Amino acid sequence: MSGARLDERRLGLLLCSPAILAMLLVTGYPVLYALWLSLFRYDLRFPAERAFVGLANYASVLSSEVWWRALANTVLITVGSVTIEFLLGFALALVMHRTLFGRAAVRAATLVPYAIITVVAALAWRFAFDPTSGFVGGLLGLDHAWLSERWSAFVVIIAAEVWKTTPFVALLLLAGLTLVPPDLLRAARVDGASAWQRLWHITLPLMRPAILAALLFRTLDAFRVFDSVYVLTRGAQDTESVSILAYQALIVRLNLGLGAAVAVLIFLATLGIALLYLRAFRSGLTGRDWGGPA
Repeated sequence: MSGARLDERRLGLLLCSPAILAMLLVTGYPVLYALWLSLFRYDLRFPAERAFVGLANYASVLSSEVWWRALANTVLITVGSVTIEFLLGFALALVMHRTLFGRAAVRAATLVPYAIITVVAALAWRFAFDPTSGFVGGLLGLDHAWLSERWSAFVVIIAAEVWKTTPFVALLLLAGLTLVPPDLLRAARVDGASAWQRLWHITLPLMRPAILAALLFRTLDAFRVFDSVYVLTRGAQDTESVSILAYQALIVRLNLGLGAAVAVLIFLATLGIALLYLRAFRSGLTGRDWGGPA
């Protein structure tokens, strides 16, 4: 029996090897090249001054106030948008799950914002909040230049992210809702469990894989936010994210060494976030993180 399992494992690895090799070529080489490039002082404006500097680029980035401010901005956008998206997405998933008529039409309509290109969506939000041509100011009765002040600019950025990607979270959570047996919910209702008790002790524990997958994908995506910030503010009013910082170093200033160091730090941060979520996923499967049944 063990020999058969070993043969099945070998066959699985053999079938997966082309995809694994392609992923290593597509993702592994750029990461290694960026890591190698980050060890050099390499400015395209002064190519003759290229020299190996070791970890000096990382020391320069980590000792810069600009990096920590951009990191704080990124964390703010990530936590704010993902939290709101999860709450709205869960509510939307419940509505779609309980819809009796036109379920396919409701799901298709929900996907419309997610189908729009991020740059186009950000441009729409920029024009909507424009103090002269936008309609938001008149609708709210406020004469305010939203994108000219730091905190109001963050409100617009987070709102644009939430509007764009909440449908994605809702669909993942909707898939999780299908894992909850209706008979189990009916039995709990007969036993006198309230709607909140059924949600907390039955629905959410059974949705753990879908919840963690939705949070993982959206957190990683939100942490690398670039399009919305670039279109709405271009990093002005101290709203630049870490991706904007990498863009400015690599593309605007043509400092490949410093920009590669920023890119590697972003990669390490996203890798750390992924590992934390995967650890939570493994512990969640054992039922240790939730009060309900595993």
